[in-house]
Amino acid sequence: MILELAILHIKAGKQLAFENDFITASQYIATIDGYIRHSLKKCIEVENQYVLLVEWSSVEAHEIGFRQSPQYLKWKELLHDYYDPFPQVFHYEDLPQKI
Repeated sequence: MILELAILHIKAGKQLAFENDFITASQYIATIDGYIRHSLKKCIEVENQYVLLVEWSSVEAHEIGFRQSPQYLKWKELLHDYYDPFPQVFHYEDLPQKI
């Protein structure tokens, strides 16, 4: 499992519209092969900051399967105008657990 993490800074005054459009956009990401689940968290201290966490079966499921899909174009159309600046996206993997 790979965890995608993106810190999203939303343009001032656009938070509620972003949250509503994110609900709509969620249906597009959820249809991609290799998608496991996602969550959006709102920062308590910084009013316009969110963190997006998406679990994928692989980096390729995100980078190729999603980003090269028609669903991504719909996601992008709904959400990308809210970001300022555009977010950096990172992928994380679990480390082996030692007992």
